[in-house]
Amino acid sequence: MRVPRRLVAAVVLLAVPLAGVLPASAAGLVGPLADFQAQLSAFSMRAPGHVGIAIEDVRTGAVTGINSGSEMPAASTIKIPVMVEVFRQLLEGRKFDLNTKLVLRRSDKDWGSGDLCDARVGTSYTVQRLLSLMIDVSDNTATNMLIRLVGRQNINDTMSEYGLTHTRLRDFIRSEGPSIRWALRSSPADMMHLLGKMAKKELVNEWSSGAMIEILRGQEHNGLLPQPLPPGTDIAHKTGTLHDTLNDVGIVFGPAGDDPYVIAVMTTNLPTLESGRRFIRGVSKMAYAALGKLATLPDDGSFNPNAESEHAAPQMPDQKMWAPQNVPPPSSAPAEVPSAAPAPSR
Repeated sequence: MRVPRRLVAAVVLLAVPLAGVLPASAAGLVGPLADFQAQLSAFSMRAPGHVGIAIEDVRTGAVTGINSGSEMPAASTIKIPVMVEVFRQLLEGRKFDLNTKLVLRRSDKDWGSGDLCDARVGTSYTVQRLLSLMIDVSDNTATNMLIRLVGRQNINDTMSEYGLTHTRLRDFIRSEGPSIRWALRSSPADMMHLLGKMAKKELVNEWSSGAMIEILRGQEHNGLLPQPLPPGTDIAHKTGTLHDTLNDVGIVFGPAGDDPYVIAVMTTNLPTLESGRRFIRGVSKMAYAALGKLATLPDDGSFNPNAESEHAAPQMPDQKMWAPQNVPPPSSAPAEVPSAAPAPSR
């Protein structure tokens, strides 16, 4: 009998403590959850740099995270808010549609990611094509063309209206120079909230949410969250890469295309990008493996993943993570020192 997604998500969030902290409630977990928590606890102690995680079980609305409210470099995950604003203005009936063609300007070009920067100035592309290039291959030039179309301030205003508190686009995508680290900002909680509304078909409207999910499903950079998952796993996501930053945020669907959960993992101040890859892949792999371990448990409410033994230590406030509509307060992020030579944003 299939276990509800909320049990899996509960395991994940209870089992991913702050780096270097073993939950006091670990002794109270039972069955396979104890092993799973021990694995994740040991893994989190080796977290590189500064990391943030936010997860929402879409069906129940239960949310939690690790440093989920920490503002961090968004890198190319900021392209999701750009896409949202395009669809918002489409719904409002602005003077463009998906077939409207935009003309490439020299000022749009950025050589950090994507091939559109090599195209001839004056070449035209439809809005639909630019959306695909922006998300699926993370083309910076296509992104700048869409930012020019909808307006940078409009993007920021819409994110504020949706309740995002750390997501800001302060410039066009300019991968040369250190400013990109500070120009593109977000947090795991912000991305989780935005993608959660999308998964519920409540972002802009039902049709827009579905269309944006389909675009995100076409993502071609699949070496992070999807990499350790079984072939064919349905995931709609967007990556982001800078010189010491690696992010991946997305919606993971169950085998039947239902019971989605949203996961946002952001890492920065990494010693190497490979260390960030290992961390993001590890969280994704262990979370998905938990579903298989719990698959044989009864779906009758008799199994309580939060059960504590008689002698278990009481939970500390920051360990009471898994509760509907209850995101833990953000932890203070360490000071960041911008690098003088950022790599492309992807």
